[in-house]
Amino acid sequence: MYKTGSMLSSCFLVFLSVSPVIGYVCEKTAQICETSLDIEHYLTMSSHDSLAVYPQKGKLYKYDVTNTSNADPVPKENIITGDGWEMRRLLVVANQSLPGPDIIVYEGQTVIIHVKNHLHSDTVTIHWHGLHQSGTPFMDGVPFVSQCPIESGQTFTYKFKAYPPGTFWYHSHVGSQRVDGLLGAFVVRKNEPDPLPEHILQIQDWNHDWDGNMGYQLMVYGIIENKTKYIPSQSLDGSFYSLFKAQSGLINGRGRFYFDLERGIHNEAPLEVFNVKQNTSYRFRVINVGALFPFRVSVDNHMLSVIESDGYPIRPTLAESFVINPGERFDFVINANQSVGNYWIRGKTLEVTPRNTIAEAILRYDDAPDVEPTTARKVCTEQDKCVVINCPFTYFPKDEFTECIRFDHLRSSASNDPAPPVVDGKFKEYFLNFAFPGVTSFPSSVNGIALEFPTVSGVSQPQQVTNACKNFHCDEQKQCKCTNALSLDHGDTVQMVFLNMGVGRGWAHPVHMHGHSFYVLKMGYAVYNETTGKFLAQNPDIDCRGGVPLEKSFCNTATWANQTWLNGNVPDLELQNPPRKDTLIIPSGGYAVIRIRADNPGLWIMHCHIELHAADGMAMLLNESFDNLPKTPKHFPTCGDYKIEEEEEDAYVDSEVDIEETISMQRFYVIVGVMAAVIFLQLLVIIGMHFSSKRSSSSKADITGKTNPSFNNYYKRTLG
Repeated sequence: MYKTGSMLSSCFLVFLSVSPVIGYVCEKTAQICETSLDIEHYLTMSSHDSLAVYPQKGKLYKYDVTNTSNADPVPKENIITGDGWEMRRLLVVANQSLPGPDIIVYEGQTVIIHVKNHLHSDTVTIHWHGLHQSGTPFMDGVPFVSQCPIESGQTFTYKFKAYPPGTFWYHSHVGSQRVDGLLGAFVVRKNEPDPLPEHILQIQDWNHDWDGNMGYQLMVYGIIENKTKYIPSQSLDGSFYSLFKAQSGLINGRGRFYFDLERGIHNEAPLEVFNVKQNTSYRFRVINVGALFPFRVSVDNHMLSVIESDGYPIRPTLAESFVINPGERFDFVINANQSVGNYWIRGKTLEVTPRNTIAEAILRYDDAPDVEPTTARKVCTEQDKCVVINCPFTYFPKDEFTECIRFDHLRSSASNDPAPPVVDGKFKEYFLNFAFPGVTSFPSSVNGIALEFPTVSGVSQPQQVTNACKNFHCDEQKQCKCTNALSLDHGDTVQMVFLNMGVGRGWAHPVHMHGHSFYVLKMGYAVYNETTGKFLAQNPDIDCRGGVPLEKSFCNTATWANQTWLNGNVPDLELQNPPRKDTLIIPSGGYAVIRIRADNPGLWIMHCHIELHAADGMAMLLNESFDNLPKTPKHFPTCGDYKIEEEEEDAYVDSEVDIEETISMQRFYVIVGVMAAVIFLQLLVIIGMHFSSKRSSSSKADITGKTNPSFNNYYKRTLG
């Protein structure tokens, strides 16, 4: 599937040891890893050779083939299939592949990536999701925050250190391009002997009809099909999913469209295959690169040992499955200890009726036949319950015999990575509500403020940011739209309480922080019915304030209901072995307590990683240790608005008047000059004739001029 470009000397192009695809892998001993990503439009179910293809029995055939039994299938490696829908969809991709090529480097290496924008009518940036960019805040890849967007035809070179080690990914941070396919895996391996063989699994929801921009507009204005309003689906606990119509799920860019999910009738599109050797353990790096839905991931007949999340190790936890939200990563180890055969890898959203979205792939043992699996998912019983990691709620329905392990129940396996402590005079606490508060309209916001991006590169042109929230009147029960930034003092321990409460709750939000991997100290969930798993009430630990009942409060100025919890005195915080994340689900009606140390100077965005929510304004900036900001790179691009001010308009008028007044004088001087020149030439002719016998030759003038060597070169080329 991957189409690759050239690699420079510090990297080499290899077939990954256990994967059929080609990716970029840097030499382990190299100091610098340098490669490129070419960003362009591409079509699904199409190639330059075959024009268009269609699926049948897991194969692809050229559009004009009528008898597949007598025809050779089209190799699927060079086709972006999506879910196999024959009507082609326009994508934005890197190096003509979905997902983009894997980029695999080693901890501590310097990474240089040249991003070339070949899009005809759009800008682009690339964010390196999960990498801290310590010392390189200009390389974080967020337009109008860390850089100016890359214009059509331009190249921007990203340069940064590969840290921390773990499973990460890259994606566009412009508009909805991530939904359109501009994404790929970015893995930072540890320098360790004998690592496990590994696979990379990227899972996402998929709409084969609409691009990301169309999807956003339909979220705002509604989806109408056959004169019927499309109703968004709900989660098991009763919370909602936003108005995004996913027709299927993909694993590594491949899936299939089900015409009838209950009866298993689908379009027979090819799926991704992961090959394993019997009695061998494998590491799977799983990334949710999707737009909206969390997926519950499992492998038939195999237990999963979850060992890492968002690049940081956790104590190995055995589970039947785990839930992964957009932006999150989970690594698990699987032991291929079953009989030789084919087994389903399943990704199923947490949607309940009237629909589900599923993604499928195949785990194929060596020497197994090339056929689809016939295995079934584990049946959970009272005697043998299923364990699910990272639930966005507390309970599954009791009759499903499934137990939740919430993320705050996990523990870091690192022995020397405690949470930053409370220090007198150097401790700050902030309450941040990620929700949709409102009365007649309900925009995405943080503390009631929808983010308005600067019109300049905020980190390198801070004096030109004009729409900061200090210039607006934002209040307890009010909506605002401005450049919302939280200033963090260098060296402070910063405790943030991420909320999803008040009138704007009802949707879970995976919150992603740039520039840091935060410590998860505690999570407070809503109150649920232990039998049905349904939502009953919001968590009582939070006082949303606002002078109105909780269900009407915007929750813009929240605090602890028990004031003795202030100043870091929250009970039951995990301070010794807290797990670390950069993307964490904030459950509807609940909260999470996280900490960072403000030691990474930069301007970092923090936002919900549901594409529709972020695009609508559920984001804010962290203005961290700005006095300690590294020096802006030389020749770093600048951008901004251009407006003709009133004074400038007057200047234009004045200059026109001046020109008109000087024209007559100019003519006078021209006439005088011409007459003087004529007289001078006549004198020269007379003198020349008189001294013709003694005249010496003069050198020719340089017609190209001497002030610009590039012009010299140009004329020499064109004039011979």
